[in-house]
Amino acid sequence: MSVKTAVVYFAVSILCIVITNVYALYGHGIRSDSMDFMFLYPFLGGTVVFLLTAFLTLRLPERLFKISRAGYNLYNSGIAALTSAGMLTGIMEIAGTGSKWIQYIKVAGIVLLAAAAVCQTAASQRRTRR
Repeated sequence: MSVKTAVVYFAVSILCIVITNVYALYGHGIRSDSMDFMFLYPFLGGTVVFLLTAFLTLRLPERLFKISRAGYNLYNSGIAALTSAGMLTGIMEIAGTGSKWIQYIKVAGIVLLAAAAVCQTAASQRRTRR
């Protein structure tokens, strides 16, 4: 599961780069740092993390490092929220405006990542007690 997820996140990272460049092309060359670097959320938070998870799963017993479904879903949702917030921030910067809702999306993404960590920790503790 981890390697397939890493490949999907890598494809999403490439898609983010393509979206950024196409948007800059139709935006008369105006660029935004938020949009230029939005690919880092799926790349670092997805590709790198899940490749490390796959590597650790090979080295450690699987029962010690198995990803819970709830933690997996929360983590993916957090990365999606942060990536979306990066894109929306970039669009707003290029348009010369802003929105308070983008901050709420960023906070929601961070909360989802924290919830995923808590969920994964709880699942790991249940497995080690058995």
